Amino acid sequence: MTKYVIPLLTLLFFVGCSSNKKAVDKKLVITPKIEKTAVEIPSRIPFETIVTSKKDADGYLVGISNRFDFQDSAYKEWFDSRYQEYTTDQQVVSEISKHIHKLTIKAFMGTWCGDSRREMPRFYKILDETKFDQNYFQLICVDRTKKHENLEKDLNIFRVPTIIFYKNGKEIGRYVEYPRETIEKDILKIVSEQPYKHSYVDYK
Repeated sequence: MTKYVIPLLTLLFFVGCSSNKKAVDKKLVITPKIEKTAVEIPSRIPFETIVTSKKDADGYLVGISNRFDFQDSAYKEWFDSRYQEYTTDQQVVSEISKHIHKLTIKAFMGTWCGDSRREMPRFYKILDETKFDQNYFQLICVDRTKKHENLEKDLNIFRVPTIIFYKNGKEIGRYVEYPRETIEKDILKIVSEQPYKHSYVDYK
């Protein structure tokens, strides 16, 4: 009897090991699934709301500015009167509004400059009527050399006002000094990315 028991136990041992091996083989190896989340690069980054503008020795504004600077008695009269007296083309402004909210805008002007005094109040009126978020607009007032603390560096600012429009961080066009048609129609061409040449493009 004993001679049968030992072979039987041996057989059971190997069968048991074999069964366990198959069980191990059949186990699913689960690899943790790592979700790859795309890093979103913001296409529209607001400007820092730092105002550095000051009056220079001649009483002109220089530095990063905003519209509240024009409430100073030195600028208020010409800014307010030209803002109020200008009537925009409502149909064109409505079209501008369809495109402008995807953009950031940087403008250079001189409070000493007649063209800046004429165009910038009009431009502000367009921004207001399109309800443009002015966190995405930066205004830089420059001196007569059209420079201030290298804020104009590599931007080829040779006339003021110069208003530069950016989409996804890249310039798509600029308005320089005076319009080819009207300020609204020129801006519409820029923001809708139609072919447009500013008034001094051939002198770049």
